[in-house]
Amino acid sequence: MLLIPCPNCGPRDETEFHYGGQAHVPYPENPYELSDTEWSRYLFYRENPKGIFAERWVHSTGCRQWFNMLRDTVTYDIQAVYPMGVPRPDSSRAVTPDTGTASTAPDSTTTGSAGPSISTTSIQSSTAPEGATK
Repeated sequence: MLLIPCPNCGPRDETEFHYGGQAHVPYPENPYELSDTEWSRYLFYRENPKGIFAERWVHSTGCRQWFNMLRDTVTYDIQAVYPMGVPRPDSSRAVTPDTGTASTAPDSTTTGSAGPSISTTSIQSSTAPEGATK
């Protein structure tokens, strides 16, 4: 089971999240000018790499906020978590995030006066014991 670090709520079990597909897919500038083939390529054709992949996720049973994540599709290791609208970070410069803190943003379900940092966050992978599965 994955432990996903929500940028607003901290680390949570993967069952609280829903996958939203590939991140950073730009909407066509003039969708009405696209042929049926071009439109279908926008809707259905996505990358399927073996390795680091930028994905969209939503914390559906928590803060209900969307965020992006860099995840290795082979090992499931999460390299970085970052807000929507932020460019994809360089995965080689990943930094350990502050974990376990709830959002204190005015629009969150918690109270407080300061919002969460919107800086790029990541978590370091841990090695599982021999014979263990992720």
